[in-house]
Amino acid sequence: MAPPAQSQRSPSRPQPSGKSEVSDLKLQLRQLAGSRAPGVDDSKRELFKKVISYMTIGIDVSSLFGEMVMCSATSDIVLKKMCYLYVGNYAKVNPDLALLTINFLQRDCHDEDPMIRGLALRSLCSLRVANLVEYLVGPLGSGLKDSNSYVRMVAVIGVLKLYHISASTCVDADFPSILKHLMLNDSDTQVVANCLSALQEIWSAEASTSEEATRERETLISKPVIYYLLNRIKEFNEWAQCLVLELVTKYVPSDSSEIFDIMNLLEDRLQHANGAVVLATIKVFLHLTLSMTDVHQQVYERIKAPLLTLVSSGSPEQSYAVLSHLHLLVMRAPYIFSSDYKHFYCQYNEPSYVKRLKLEMLTAVANDSNTYEIVTELCEYAANVDIPIARESIRAVGKIALQQYDVNAIVDRLLQFLEMEKDYVTAEALVLVKDLLRKYPQWSHDCIAVVGNISSKNVQEPKAKAALLWMLGEYSQDMQDAPYILESLVENWDEEHSAEVRLHLLTAVMKCFFKRPPETQNALGAALAAGIADFHQDVHDRALFYYRILQYNVSVAERVVNPPKQAVSVFADTQSSEIKDRIFDEFNSLSVVYQKPSYMFTDKEHRGPFEFSDELGNLSIGGELADDVVSAQRVEENDKDLLLTTSEKEETRGSSSNDSAYTAPYDSSSASVFASQTQIESAISNPTAAGHSPQASLAIDDLLGLGIPSVPAAPSPQLKLNTKAALDPSTFQHKWRQLPVALSQEFLLSPQGVAALTAPQALLRHMQSHSIHCIASGGQSPNFKFFFFAQKAEESSNYLVECIINTSTAKAQIKVKADDQSTSQAFSTLFQSALSKFGIP
Repeated sequence: MAPPAQSQRSPSRPQPSGKSEVSDLKLQLRQLAGSRAPGVDDSKRELFKKVISYMTIGIDVSSLFGEMVMCSATSDIVLKKMCYLYVGNYAKVNPDLALLTINFLQRDCHDEDPMIRGLALRSLCSLRVANLVEYLVGPLGSGLKDSNSYVRMVAVIGVLKLYHISASTCVDADFPSILKHLMLNDSDTQVVANCLSALQEIWSAEASTSEEATRERETLISKPVIYYLLNRIKEFNEWAQCLVLELVTKYVPSDSSEIFDIMNLLEDRLQHANGAVVLATIKVFLHLTLSMTDVHQQVYERIKAPLLTLVSSGSPEQSYAVLSHLHLLVMRAPYIFSSDYKHFYCQYNEPSYVKRLKLEMLTAVANDSNTYEIVTELCEYAANVDIPIARESIRAVGKIALQQYDVNAIVDRLLQFLEMEKDYVTAEALVLVKDLLRKYPQWSHDCIAVVGNISSKNVQEPKAKAALLWMLGEYSQDMQDAPYILESLVENWDEEHSAEVRLHLLTAVMKCFFKRPPETQNALGAALAAGIADFHQDVHDRALFYYRILQYNVSVAERVVNPPKQAVSVFADTQSSEIKDRIFDEFNSLSVVYQKPSYMFTDKEHRGPFEFSDELGNLSIGGELADDVVSAQRVEENDKDLLLTTSEKEETRGSSSNDSAYTAPYDSSSASVFASQTQIESAISNPTAAGHSPQASLAIDDLLGLGIPSVPAAPSPQLKLNTKAALDPSTFQHKWRQLPVALSQEFLLSPQGVAALTAPQALLRHMQSHSIHCIASGGQSPNFKFFFFAQKAEESSNYLVECIINTSTAKAQIKVKADDQSTSQAFSTLFQSALSKFGIP
């Protein structure tokens, strides 16, 4: 019987095991090293490819180093490239092997072929071995003077690599001055761009230790250099144009005519096909016109069309990057974009991250003229198959309603959402109805009629259930079944896993008890008993607080837990004005895409200057006001209503804002609550001392005896400061970057202090008399900014303070950072005390 036929399939190629293959390659390379036979270069190519492939998959082929170097003696540029790749890979991990490459790389740096000269020079500089820097200086000097632009371009980047290996060698060889000469005189624009990039990096690093480097860095943003680069900007490629435009943003023109000259010169860059160039140009326009309100508004109008065009073209990722910048501008000046709201409608094929940004922008641009169309469009998205987008669209409708645009129609839409048989739609609508009732209490009758038909069993999401509980407690007198719904929820206390819901349930039962006591008595007793036994500390503390204040006095408890409400005029913003303005300062960067400043997402070693370094650049060291302070640009940036800065907007809103619906308004009816605050606190700490017996109808007698005896707090020792404290600016910067914010406060200045603060010097002398020293100051009336420091008298513990004073509102904002966090509050009290005495004789 014949044996079975073997399969005709060829076996898969075996992976190299390492030793035998490398030995074979070594033998073959050695045979070809000195050969000059025809076709030898093709054989070398095949062997080199094998070596590179082995190296790529992790096999150690460093033993072939000598043979590879010997085989590199050829004019074939492909072989040269593969050899340089091999050499660069193993020279980093084995500096001894790198010595073998110096001769042939230096020889190739003088080859007739400019491509080989450039590749050899790049490979030589890429070795990055500290003890070989002496071999780099000569080839780099020759490369910078080479007749071929490619070699010069490689040599410029090689200088930067040399600087990172040995900064002293680079500076001693006078390479920075050679790069400066090339930047201003070379005919090749890529060489000019590389010189600019390298000089910026070198002089920025040297500026901390060399005054000459600081002066040289400032010459980069001088008028002759800026105008030279701008006049050649059309010759640069896209990358180089962005580099030049970024440099222009740091230039401060002498007058308005110079600003218009620059803008006219860059006008055509707004029509560039590359989005990065357009964004870089927009950043220049925005920063140049910050101090010119009317022109700044015209810039917004001018850049609107290019941005909208970029959003609609290119890949979704590119569109998102541009849309993020457009989103930032829309949030700063929504009125300008209100007529273009249809550009922000979501397309069915757009990714969810693009749709989410567009929903935020639709919310921002809504006004009296376009609210109906925008809300109609958003309601269509509520039925979207993408559930997160459906949720966002419902929230957007609610936000528009909270902006007081066409409230009647929007409330009807939200109530229709409650009738949809979709859990996530009902959940989002409940949260928004709660917020609407906080702002528009007059709509309670219509809203409660619909909410009353919703079963609490069908609401599972914690935030939605908490909103429902708030309405059950707040409007229990209008909801017939409210006490019984709350009672059923209390009975299922252990099944509720969300602490937020349990907290709201406690408050809702308390409110309901004050309005319908007989029906809620048993539920309240059970809720307090369950709350005090709860494992969550916040729930336990709230239940114990309610119990003890009820023991003290029921009427006082009602004034505390269920005071008369004021309508909430403005809801708190999730992002501070300082962060928003910092993001705007970092326009055309990842900060805009991430919607957070760079220091929040970069490592400390890559942050460069610390968080307020760009502000300190406009402040004077040592307490004297700088002559060329430009912070006034931001102060006067938008004194009109249209383009107000974020901080000014919040300041305008803040006077009418109300933090929470649970906060009692300050009027005559609630004054008694504050007057009896001390009594309430003593009753909570020791209920039996109040002289009130617990009410039997509360069914909480079993909780008696849980009072916590009051322990008098030990008086804190008075903080004493060192009158001769000293701190240099670099240490201050380092500490400010490293230390977290211990506390942030805002308080009022005395009228005498406001009148005395016409210039910073008077305040600096006053604070110094209280052992608080100024390291930097700046600004002009009405806005001043200071950085103070102080030290403990008995130890070298530092306190750092950022103080922003607005004399028009008589407000001071401080941020305190401290080596010893435990004494931050004591120092803040001392600082405020010293500041309050300013101007008082």
